[in-house]
Amino acid sequence: MGWLDDKVAVITGGASGIGEGTVRRFIDEGAKILIADMDTEQGTTLADELGDAAAFLPTDVSQESDIAAMVLEATDRWGRLDCLFNNAGFGGALGPIASTSVEDYDLTMDVLVKSVFLGCKHAAPVMTEQGSGSIISTASVAGLQAGYAPHLYSTAKAAVIALTRSVALELGESGIRVNAICPGFVATPLAYGRPDAGEEQLDKMRDSSLARSHVLGRMGEPADIAAMALFLASDESQWITGQAHVVDGGFSAGPPFSKWPEIARNARPIRHHRPEGR
Repeated sequence: MGWLDDKVAVITGGASGIGEGTVRRFIDEGAKILIADMDTEQGTTLADELGDAAAFLPTDVSQESDIAAMVLEATDRWGRLDCLFNNAGFGGALGPIASTSVEDYDLTMDVLVKSVFLGCKHAAPVMTEQGSGSIISTASVAGLQAGYAPHLYSTAKAAVIALTRSVALELGESGIRVNAICPGFVATPLAYGRPDAGEEQLDKMRDSSLARSHVLGRMGEPADIAAMALFLASDESQWITGQAHVVDGGFSAGPPFSKWPEIARNARPIRHHRPEGR
């Protein structure tokens, strides 16, 4: 028995990185999966590998017609929609605020924010009729703390978190849970900064000073985020909604204790004076 037996999920950006890792984990746990992605070659290859439990649909998440078609494909094929994972994304506009173009702003917000809005919009009627469902969106620790990513990426991910909380309050009355996952630094082509990055490049990330700055001693892997997505998609999270779940190996909590300044590590405890007779 799997955690997702008889459940149907749609995963955007499902052809690579966190999306692919989640597709594979969900399939292992018994789900039927629609992989929605712009990369037709990788998406088709993955769906063919996984067999009848998976299907691929070319999808541009910034286009409402594509999102509507994605939800319709899943329900026509399998009769329901139990989980939507709004995961597709990219790094967005780079550079100082003064040199950021309006065109780059629009594209960044379309892919990172409008796509989540559209996913929620089109999944909501199906899940409301069922009286159940789980909507999950990939946010980021960059949406909680500035300085981890470019301006617009941080802004967009903060918007995803706010939208998650707000939509959760509406859809919760229909039995639908809405949550976000805030990954930290995960070894994916997106984090490396090149969509075509292979394992050699990702291994460099895994062996970097950034990896060692995590208190748990390593970079994240797609499987780490997939594990949280699995929990949120499953019936094990029935009383959890409207939350931004941080999965970052402790990075946002602070540096490992061994890297604290010596004065902080060796500070003596304060001994409070107790007057006699008390």
